[in-house]
Amino acid sequence: MLKLHTYHATSPSSLSLWILLPMDIRRRPPKPPVNNPNRFSDDDDQRRTTTIPPKASDALPLPLYLTNAVFFTLFFSVAYYLLHRWRDKIRYNTPLHVVTVTELGALIALVASFIYLLGFFGIDFVQSFISRADTNDTDTNDFEDHRLVTCPPRGGRRLDLERDPPIVSVAKSPIADPTLPEEDEEIVKSVIHGAIPSYSLESRLGDCKRAATIRREALQRITGRSIEGLPLDGFDYESILGQCCEMPVGYVQIPVGIAGPLLLDGYEYSVPMATTEGCLVASTNRGCKAMYVSGGATSTVVKDGMTRAPVVRFASARRASELKFFLEDPENFDTLAVVFNRSSRFARLQSVKCTLAGKNAYVRFSCSTGDAMGMNMVSKGVQNVLEFLTDDFPDMDVIGISGNFCSDKKPAAVNWIEGRGKSVVCEAVIKGEIVNKVLKTSVAALVELNMLKNLTGSAVAGSLGGFNAHASNIVSAVFIATGQDPAQNVESSQCITMMEAINDGKDIHVSVTMPSIEVGTVGGGTQLASQSACLNLLGVKGASTESPGMNSRRLATIVAGAVLAGELSLMSAIAAGQLVKSHMKYNRSSRDISGATTTT
Repeated sequence: MLKLHTYHATSPSSLSLWILLPMDIRRRPPKPPVNNPNRFSDDDDQRRTTTIPPKASDALPLPLYLTNAVFFTLFFSVAYYLLHRWRDKIRYNTPLHVVTVTELGALIALVASFIYLLGFFGIDFVQSFISRADTNDTDTNDFEDHRLVTCPPRGGRRLDLERDPPIVSVAKSPIADPTLPEEDEEIVKSVIHGAIPSYSLESRLGDCKRAATIRREALQRITGRSIEGLPLDGFDYESILGQCCEMPVGYVQIPVGIAGPLLLDGYEYSVPMATTEGCLVASTNRGCKAMYVSGGATSTVVKDGMTRAPVVRFASARRASELKFFLEDPENFDTLAVVFNRSSRFARLQSVKCTLAGKNAYVRFSCSTGDAMGMNMVSKGVQNVLEFLTDDFPDMDVIGISGNFCSDKKPAAVNWIEGRGKSVVCEAVIKGEIVNKVLKTSVAALVELNMLKNLTGSAVAGSLGGFNAHASNIVSAVFIATGQDPAQNVESSQCITMMEAINDGKDIHVSVTMPSIEVGTVGGGTQLASQSACLNLLGVKGASTESPGMNSRRLATIVAGAVLAGELSLMSAIAAGQLVKSHMKYNRSSRDISGATTTT
């Protein structure tokens, strides 16, 4: 039995061991760092120096290159000898299973040298057996020797390379949480090793905040990156379970500014806007002021209906045409409406339109959805109708509940023409003196710029519903603040801005037409505390007790009114040549970051 020695860090054999250790790091997955914040004490340095597990190459009192040369020579020598003996036995008809002591020794030497070479110079293969001799000691050293390699934290101790071997010369990890209870620490390790799926922590623990804490710690150790700046405390994780976000590790903070008062339809609104773009709230606020002193704006919801369009397939285009005729026949609408409306007490089928692409049929259902944005509601109604249609069209193959003729979260002409969600038009008349005093420009300049930029320029660009200056800016900011789906900013921002000189050119009529504002005041992110507070600020929190859908329609008009204010102010800034100056002043960081360092 080989006797293994542990050499001091200054011995030649130990130096050759350090040369091989980076290979060990590459071939073995990293393990998580320990939580002891003081693990780099002098006692720990001494312990690591004297208790590092021996490697197989230390078994021979030879330098590493000589050890490798011996095994290479041994392997090829005994291989040549055995092949020579095999040929002689065949020549003299000697049974192959009859071997001499020399041949047996050669076979053993061949196998041993082969194992050494196969194990990449014998280190990893043999070490796996050696490490089992003392599980506790080896596990402790192995745990520390395979920490995640991260950049040293500020203020951390610089390791002395003369005393510390390279395998432990990584800096103390800045991501370990020393405050975790022992039980949670074990769960973190289980998540890292895959024994417990991260997505199942909430159901296993029954505590959403604790699950987020454990998942967060496991994430930091696995990636080796700190997310210390991402807040964890101060959020109700129970409120998002099963409806808003899966596998949370924190929440992102976005500043919320207030533009207003927005005088719209005789009511004043303080519009919350969540954004990180400087000048946006200030600019919208200026537009609100110009509208306010001019008498405010008026709005009209011209259409209110959420859509969903499944795609179905038939064996022939003729058969698909028969479905189209059936669905668009007015005599069948009432029957379809009864089936559709079973999905919700608020869902009311409004229209069914069908278009064909060969033997494929795309059926666009539109329905009212009360104060909810309504995607789930309309999808349930569509599912009911599809099941009903199988009686008359048993050969109908439902390919998907959504065939993109809806069209959701994509710029599409069908939304621009037919509308989706709330279709709103909002208008205001701004007096000439207000244009000069507040907006710092003229009526003629605004009208000309709007024609050349928003209308002609967008047409030259081939824009689809983008005949505006920056409607998306305001829509996104209000959506995030009020808990709407930010991805639906795509179609909700479709807008055409019109400006026309009136009263012999003294005043200006401004309007925005937005056919696809998709908002709701119940469901989704609207029930979160921060977003609910913003809805309450606008007076549209929850479902309307007076008339179903009134709150969501009012929110849509507020969005359009804020867009009108934003369009008016930005166009004025461009016409007056103030855009670059204002952004250089308010939209650039003035903080001194020359001494800042990157945190990992």
